[in-house]
Amino acid sequence: MEFLVYLVLGGFAGTLAGLFGVGGGMIIVPVLVYSFAAQDFSADVLTHMAVGTSLATIAFTSINAIRAHHLKGAVRWPLFIWMTLGIVFGTVLGAFTAALISGQLLQKIIGIFAIIVAVQMAFELRPKASLDVPGKPGLSLAGLFIGWASAIFGIGGGSLTVPFLVWRSVPMQQAVATSSACGLPIAVAGAISFIITGWAVEPRPEWSLGYVYLPAVIGIAATSMLFAGFGARLAHRLSQRLLKRLFALLLLCVGINFLM
Repeated sequence: MEFLVYLVLGGFAGTLAGLFGVGGGMIIVPVLVYSFAAQDFSADVLTHMAVGTSLATIAFTSINAIRAHHLKGAVRWPLFIWMTLGIVFGTVLGAFTAALISGQLLQKIIGIFAIIVAVQMAFELRPKASLDVPGKPGLSLAGLFIGWASAIFGIGGGSLTVPFLVWRSVPMQQAVATSSACGLPIAVAGAISFIITGWAVEPRPEWSLGYVYLPAVIGIAATSMLFAGFGARLAHRLSQRLLKRLFALLLLCVGINFLM
């Protein structure tokens, strides 16, 4: 039954990754927290395992989303390259930062972030295109912060990368596409770091590598890779206002629940 939940979650997360450029981690992490709690995972490790597992699945989700956006010529690869230099270092730092935070506090931090993202999406709050694209050092510095925060929250960075790129005068579709590409180095560096930081931590369930739970990774990846391309194609066809507000309502409920 748990594996079926992972398959459904993967399809939903993959669609979100391509549709909104938010990685799917914003929904993967909360569902995994609830799922792991239902499976009686230790409260000391279940939130860290949800974050680490989410990052591992985003590595698979990103591949098809990147391909779909690239075929439409929407990915700004020079921006991706220089942001990735900072993203890798920031993500490793973020994973080690998360390891120093207790499971309960980490869950509350994620809840606050979910509420912030919900408000931003519901009211379509985004910075105006007021500055030019920064130089190479500026892109790497932005990537450092985005990678650090993304590793703590277990996300692909889209909720941070997209507003940043729009603020720096990158058109929305290109910002979403480039954000999807940036999700891959965040996910790979984050997953490896969470495997390392959780390697000797106990008690962990069977079939886990550090803070990465393999059955969930397999189930989510199996369907997320199929649906990510579907979501990316929808992003170029549909008006997203209603979908964003419904997703924002879901995030708001999750965030409030995590804070209680």
